[in-house]
Amino acid sequence: MADHLSQSFEKSAMTNEEKRNHKSELKKQFVAFGLMIFLTFLAFAAVATDFVPRSLAIPFILILAIVQFALQLLFFMHMKDKDHAWVNVFMITGIFITLPTIVALMLLIGVTKF
Repeated sequence: MADHLSQSFEKSAMTNEEKRNHKSELKKQFVAFGLMIFLTFLAFAAVATDFVPRSLAIPFILILAIVQFALQLLFFMHMKDKDHAWVNVFMITGIFITLPTIVALMLLIGVTKF
């Protein structure tokens, strides 16, 4: 009864164009992942080897973090895709609510030292 499950499935529901798009997307995700690993290594190396002066270390690492954040949003959260409009709206709204909240809390903690 289950003999047909051991046989390979020759036909695919995807067209050749969909297969090419899928391979292209997979390549882009691997490149983005490799770039994010490189940026992480660069941040660790910059701090560990004093490659970046102390006064520029935090801005340098924040810039690397922003680039990584953008790559993650575009490639792994699929914000570059056209059919995710509502997801994009909610994520951008969340960012615009979160950033002022974090800044306000940092200012509050910085002003009232415990």
